[in-house]
Amino acid sequence: MLRKIDWYIIKKFLLSFALTLGLFTVIIIVFDVAEKIDDFVEKQTPFNEIIFDYYLNFVPFLLNLFSPIFVFITVIFFTSKMADKSEFVAILSGGVSYLRILRPYMLAAFVIGAFSFMLNAWIIPRADKERVEFENRYTRDLEKEYKQNIKQQIKPGMIMTLQSFNYLDSFGYKIQLEHVEDGVLKSRLFGDKIRWNEEKQTWRIANYRIREFLPDGQERLLSGPYLDTMVPFNPDDFFRRQEDVQSFNMDELDQYIQLEKDRGTAQTFFYQTEKHRRYASPFSMLVLTFIGVCVSSAKVRRGVGKNLAKGILISFFYLFVLQFFTSMGTKGSLDPFLSVWIPNIAFSFVAAYLYFKAQK
Repeated sequence: MLRKIDWYIIKKFLLSFALTLGLFTVIIIVFDVAEKIDDFVEKQTPFNEIIFDYYLNFVPFLLNLFSPIFVFITVIFFTSKMADKSEFVAILSGGVSYLRILRPYMLAAFVIGAFSFMLNAWIIPRADKERVEFENRYTRDLEKEYKQNIKQQIKPGMIMTLQSFNYLDSFGYKIQLEHVEDGVLKSRLFGDKIRWNEEKQTWRIANYRIREFLPDGQERLLSGPYLDTMVPFNPDDFFRRQEDVQSFNMDELDQYIQLEKDRGTAQTFFYQTEKHRRYASPFSMLVLTFIGVCVSSAKVRRGVGKNLAKGILISFFYLFVLQFFTSMGTKGSLDPFLSVWIPNIAFSFVAAYLYFKAQK
């Protein structure tokens, strides 16, 4: 059962966290506007779309992405202030154990972590689709979205080769589709041009020729001016940016991971890492909160400033370790599950060490 001191700490935690988010929101918007102001002016972007379609969707995504660090800084800040006022001395002198003091901290971190997971898994992806559409209209130079010499397995047994493709008009040139079963080439399709039909979600191949290789060693040739086909690929797959993965909810992410596995691409590791990161991020809040309390609960000279400097140093080190192992996961050098959980496990040991060293 929560006591008065628990509610006191939880209230300070949540209010300080809200203040931290507010300050970082202003900083993020200022720097992002400075970076994109030329694009906004050049393309005469409506002000209401900048606010409601872009920043209202972009800022929550960015804040939620770094929420573990914001939680950590919050804990360091308000806990140091409590320690500087000797509030921890009074609480411990009243017979409350150090471990008991940690309870409201962990409860508040759990609530924030659970809410963060809901945002990451379901709410932000829905809003992020609007951000991606906005960037495609106003800040992304689609005229440069042009690729050559594309070769891709688009599903098991189907390999596509494309000489070139232009995203702006959805036109491709010199396509070849090979159908293979059990290592044996069954058919090969050639086409001079290919175009995506957004409404029907189909490809139209112009001047196609099909060579079918029959079991008896014979061949059958088919040709015609046009062929509409349901090739399981669309233009977005050619030009999808990795940062757009935030627009996938958990179900869509699972489906895309399976699709990339079927295609046999290296992008599978990136999407698997993102999936596991969404589960690991809330847990990292608990670990960092625990560390934050242990680091800042003792009263020291230069109080808040020294503890805050120590906390920022730890947070930078945590980000370095997280980024190092995450990059290994996205490249396939390390199992995606391990790549996002190793930093949490390692810092759990750091948290245990700091707990035993903390002044009680």
